[in-house]
Amino acid sequence: MKRFVIAPLFLAAAALSASAFAAPQCTSAPRAQWLTEAAMKQKVLDQGYTIKVFQVTGNCYEIYGKDKAGNKVEIYFDPTDGRIVKKKGG
Repeated sequence: MKRFVIAPLFLAAAALSASAFAAPQCTSAPRAQWLTEAAMKQKVLDQGYTIKVFQVTGNCYEIYGKDKAGNKVEIYFDPTDGRIVKKKGG
């Protein structure tokens, strides 16, 4: 009996936690229109950030690194123009 109560609660909690960490919607443009990873990395560095991790998350470029002041940041960028879509920290 406990199994029938616990399983739905576990599934609901998992669904809520997954949506809390979902990447933002950065672009609907096809990858052919994205900046290259090298160009995007240079753009990020030119803005004064240091990059610890650079990755593609969903339809965003995402970095984990530090800002000019040395504060940790997590930033999602629109890969077509490099604008910041979502930023945590700093």
